[in-house]
Amino acid sequence: MSRWLPFERPLQELEERIAEAERFTAARGLDKSAEIAALRERYEQVTHEIFANLSAWDQVLLARHPSRPYTLDYLQLAFDDFLELHGDRRFGDDPAVVAGLARLADRSVAVIGHQKGRDLKERQFRNFGSARPEGYRKAMRVMKLAEKRRLPVICLVDTPAAESRLEAEERGISESIAASMATMARLAAPVTVIIIGEGGSGGAIALCVGDRVMMLEHAIYSVIPPESCAVILEVFGRDAARGPEAAEALRLSSEQTLRLGAVDEVIPEPLGGAHRDPAAAARAIREAILRSLAELDQVPTEELAPRRYAKFRGLRHYVE
Repeated sequence: MSRWLPFERPLQELEERIAEAERFTAARGLDKSAEIAALRERYEQVTHEIFANLSAWDQVLLARHPSRPYTLDYLQLAFDDFLELHGDRRFGDDPAVVAGLARLADRSVAVIGHQKGRDLKERQFRNFGSARPEGYRKAMRVMKLAEKRRLPVICLVDTPAAESRLEAEERGISESIAASMATMARLAAPVTVIIIGEGGSGGAIALCVGDRVMMLEHAIYSVIPPESCAVILEVFGRDAARGPEAAEALRLSSEQTLRLGAVDEVIPEPLGGAHRDPAAAARAIREAILRSLAELDQVPTEELAPRRYAKFRGLRHYVE
């Protein structure tokens, strides 16, 4: 799969011109430094122009970019250590959800996140980041462990949606999503949530009931994936190909989600997206989490759950 998205074609052409000039310099020994410098300056200018005018569908494509950092990448780059825990103690383990204990700066935290895959084999193993019931039950197990040990909970959300096939329904996917939301609402521990890619449907909200909910700049947060929305609604002709139109209607970009009040903060990404500089994106996430922890440290433990409940009950911004 190409690392270039459709709207990035001008950048691809400029990069190819830069590479060609560098090859010509190496092969012929001619000084092309001025031309290369001008092309690099133009590349940065065009990048700013493109990313200042992204459509909703462009944001969807960025959130799904195959090179975008996932939970395990951020665990390696933003945290100091990680011990993964497995299983829900009822059915089995779900590789679509990663959960365990980590170190951040000088403190211990619990981390839970969706995990997609890089190649086809890993994507199938991780179920493309779509969690099954046992994934959310594993998450709840780690949440309750964090509460018992007085540890903050960090959730990294990146899923198109929860698993919806028959076997997931038979094992109680709807109940596990509801139970996860209820557990987070009542948790006597500070909860920080960051949507790092796709925040899709109930699969995302199951891990999004936090004291502080943030999004990366090019993440998305929506009640339904755009293509599914287009298939369901008559206004889009029940046509998945009209997903880009549905994306505009869903107001799923980080800027629009912040304006609607569904998240508290948008974390800026490196120019061109987190996949262009994962280390810089990880630093931004680390700093955001540390800020959140410092703020939540000031809230008495017994006030966390009531404040969290009131926060979500107060979300009433809507458009007819």
